[in-house]
Amino acid sequence: MRKLLFESLIRPPLTEARPAVSDAAMTELAAAIERSARRWLGRSLSIRAIDAGSCNGCELEMHALSNAFYDIERFGLRFVASPRHADVLLVTGPVTRNMAQALERTYIATPDPKWVVALGDCGRDGGCFAGSYAVLGGVSKVVPVDLHIPGCPPSPMEILKGLLGLLEDVSKEGRVP
Repeated sequence: MRKLLFESLIRPPLTEARPAVSDAAMTELAAAIERSARRWLGRSLSIRAIDAGSCNGCELEMHALSNAFYDIERFGLRFVASPRHADVLLVTGPVTRNMAQALERTYIATPDPKWVVALGDCGRDGGCFAGSYAVLGGVSKVVPVDLHIPGCPPSPMEILKGLLGLLEDVSKEGRVP
């Protein structure tokens, strides 16, 4: 134990390099999301995260949106604890048999206008869990999906781009609240 303690004092800490995204691109993307959300909702975009049976890879990337680098709350995006306060349901993982009813109830509890985003390859079609006896399939097997964000797992920038695409799609279709 003493050896480990002394070695930890000598060696530098293990840290990851900062994501290779320019601050300008990040700021521009998030500002576009905020403008779209405020234009179509009149307020910030509220997101309810739902884990329908994932491996937690997508959750790690999704939670990175709240860290000091991305800090999406400064741009008008926020995660909420209740589906009654949400505009977007961000669903990760394949839908397991045990979570199907909970996902459906969460969808029903979310007020209109609401959008469902299936995050990751598992949310799209079951991913590597497809065909398992415990998995029904992708999110669209249980609730209607407005947007799929591919990746295993998708990066935080891809998630932000997907949310911006969703808001722009809403504005093109004229789905105003």
